Amino acid sequence: MSIKSDLRSFLTLNGELFRFSLRFFRHGLNPPFEFSEFLKQCYVIGYKSLPLIGLTAFIMGLVLTMQLRPSMADYGVEAQLPAIVAIAVIREVGPVITALIFAGKIGSSIGAELGSMKVTEQIDAMEVSGTNPFKYLVATRVLACTLMLPVLVMLGDAVSLYGAYLGVNIHSNTSFILYWTQVFDNLVFGDVLPAFTKSFFFGFAVGIIGCYKGYNSSKGTEGVGRSANSAVVVSSVLIFVIDLLAVQVTDILGY
Repeated sequence: MSIKSDLRSFLTLNGELFRFSLRFFRHGLNPPFEFSEFLKQCYVIGYKSLPLIGLTAFIMGLVLTMQLRPSMADYGVEAQLPAIVAIAVIREVGPVITALIFAGKIGSSIGAELGSMKVTEQIDAMEVSGTNPFKYLVATRVLACTLMLPVLVMLGDAVSLYGAYLGVNIHSNTSFILYWTQVFDNLVFGDVLPAFTKSFFFGFAVGIIGCYKGYNSSKGTEGVGRSANSAVVVSSVLIFVIDLLAVQVTDILGY
């Protein structure tokens, strides 16, 4: 009985989330647009997330380099360390880790913010006053997440590669120019494009799930906390699912 109930809840969640997404594409992208709120959300979601993303990316690049060095030295390919780290960061580690940090910070924030507005009936008050809460609250945040995460991924990749440069120079003396020459000589367009493309889908997933959980929150303050928590969990799982699908697609396309 429990399995049937869990399956029913899972299918119901997917159906409601799909309908919520269709509502976003049907109504959220049509004029009039809330440009001022959209720019504000880009600032809050993008710029204010940069310190956390940058710190995480720097540590990630440094640690990844230090962990790979002993194994590569055993096989006599230590000179290829910058190239290997660059490919790993650009193709997979950078976008996924950045998206997960983004989901933890922004997904929970959106879920809690909209959940608080829902349980305190602020969303209902906006509808009564003639404002479209879906356009003002949901569309602006989803679009901001979709556009800002790829920017954060690019900046995070750059910071991560700089951290890797410092990691390379812990046990050797590689010049700054030589390091970046090795990095760019081993990167091709097929490494950058799939990673950059899937970061848009990561951002959309975090934004739409955070908004869905908050917009449909209930049961008072307990429901707000539950919305924030489930927004992080569901969006994190969906990031891995999207990444798996993206790997399969890029493999089929030959990237």
